[in-house]
Amino acid sequence: MTHPPFRFGPALLFCPADRLDRFAKAAQRADAVILDLEDAVAPDAKHAARLALVESALDPERVIVRVNPASTPQFADDLAALRATDYRTVMLAKVEDTADLVDLEEFEVLALCETARGVLAAEAVAELSNVSGLMWGAEDLVASLGGSSSRHADGRYRDVATHARSRVLLAAGANGIAAIDAVHLDLGDTAGLAAEAQDAAALGFAATACVHPAQVPIVRDAYRPSPDRLAWARDVLAAADGAPGVFAFRGGMVDAPVLRQAEAIVRRVRR
Repeated sequence: MTHPPFRFGPALLFCPADRLDRFAKAAQRADAVILDLEDAVAPDAKHAARLALVESALDPERVIVRVNPASTPQFADDLAALRATDYRTVMLAKVEDTADLVDLEEFEVLALCETARGVLAAEAVAELSNVSGLMWGAEDLVASLGGSSSRHADGRYRDVATHARSRVLLAAGANGIAAIDAVHLDLGDTAGLAAEAQDAAALGFAATACVHPAQVPIVRDAYRPSPDRLAWARDVLAAADGAPGVFAFRGGMVDAPVLRQAEAIVRRVRR
């Protein structure tokens, strides 16, 4: 099955869709802007947000529009506004079943698996042909479980959040689509954001979502391989040319999986 290619860079920036004055700057600062009609917009501002969306004229290749869940009354109005624009990449909030995407066949979809039902449905959702990526979310997940905190006091995710993150990543990887890591809400914890983004890049996430422009350069730096790591990747790929299936390189064994990891490092530089 062929899925739409994930064409965005690693730093995706949320922007409230009722703040038209911020659209262009957010798009300029990040690799793509997520114009948010859902959680970032108060119920009484939804209509104004849709009008702002229709009025905007950003590059559609760098815009994602987050719409309200398919189960809500706002969903149909969101789609009506979206169809009046050139934007064709949708982030569907709180996906819980493949049926949630029935009305989105004309769009490229990033499915947000952020509830208990959504995480369990990630594998089936990832198989849909118009889905180019999956994202997970810690806070809505814990809320759906009746919990009150996704993290320990030291900032580490609790086990259920880590499990959800891994399951969404595996579902995306098994279907050859992108995985997007969750937002880091503690704006002052730049070290924590950097560590999580570095971990995401190492595991194969394609991007990390940001909630503030200051997070964008931190995420970009985290996804960018270090000079030493990039040099190793290029050298080992060069050494593999004409080498047997398994060979020794600088004291380590190199086989096909190691070469694929080296190729992934080089691809991150080209994005």
